[in-house]
Amino acid sequence: MAQLEIRNVTRRFGDFVAVDNVSLNIEAGEFFTLLGPSGCGKTTLLRMIAGFDVPDSGQILLDGKDLADTPPEKRPIHTVFQSYALFPHLTVARNITFSLKMARCAHSEISARLQQSLDQMRLAGQADKYPNELSGGQKQRVALARALINRPRLLLLDESLAALDAKLREEVQVELINLQRDVGITFVFVTHAQTEALALSHRIAVMNLGRLEQVDEPSKLYGFPRNRFVADFIGHINQLDARVLESAHSHLHLSVAGAGDIIAPPLISAAPGQNGTFSIRPEQVRIGVHNELVELKNHFSGMVQSVLYQGDVSVYRVKFADGVTIEALLPNSAPGRAQLFEVGDMVKVGWRHDAGIFFDD
Repeated sequence: MAQLEIRNVTRRFGDFVAVDNVSLNIEAGEFFTLLGPSGCGKTTLLRMIAGFDVPDSGQILLDGKDLADTPPEKRPIHTVFQSYALFPHLTVARNITFSLKMARCAHSEISARLQQSLDQMRLAGQADKYPNELSGGQKQRVALARALINRPRLLLLDESLAALDAKLREEVQVELINLQRDVGITFVFVTHAQTEALALSHRIAVMNLGRLEQVDEPSKLYGFPRNRFVADFIGHINQLDARVLESAHSHLHLSVAGAGDIIAPPLISAAPGQNGTFSIRPEQVRIGVHNELVELKNHFSGMVQSVLYQGDVSVYRVKFADGVTIEALLPNSAPGRAQLFEVGDMVKVGWRHDAGIFFDD
């Protein structure tokens, strides 16, 4: 039995359906992420798990028990918000132990748990400071310590890294992964940042317009998206109009706008004459010159339209003769030269016959 079960949950606000018949199982000890654009329903779903909102229909069960009649303060669940919601007039120590004091725990137990939390969160020496004396990362750790000191069955994180700058965000991501592994508590994390979800999660639920589009491991979401929305939302991807010329057991033969005929991985549901979209990741597209890439079944000529230098990699946008463009991502690993091609260069682009995926419309 899953630790958290969400069964056919729906939540409406007037005529707007925020969460539409969602069912999910989350296992004990998972780092599970709800991912999607703003307004997709992920935060509403998180609020219903926490008890701050109630479903119009469906059930939410924790360890097999329906939470419908359990108020938020009685649920073995804690939430860390984007704002951290620390008490500004309380020290770090008093912020962390606030709930224990409210529960009238013994002073010896409070002291022991506080010391354990300070050590676990690398906050030693910060106990007597106030929130305005802390960095963003330290505030994050105090909020986590306060949420975990009661040893909840479930920890909910609502966009809790959004306020951090990029470098600190990466550091805290690593801390979160290590912390979740060490404490063994189930984390349910809400974010709209797909790179963050890929880095942190055991599994991800991609939401759109209140519904689940796909629930899977990060590598499967990225490599085998179920539809165009997931493919486009998870990472960067080229989307090219295509028509099926032949559908065989071993491959698809497609006519792709701007490129011509290509060979693509098979799709059982595809039929000759069907229109759809051929999608391929920029890192799967290679660039060469003159007679390079001829060993690939799919190779075409084009002109470099733009180059976006990103430090370790560069993104090349190549335009075909009819104006259709495709992006290729190449590492900047060549010594002494960061850029392999310049704007205006005539190049060859190509990709393997088993790369990419066809989505029927």
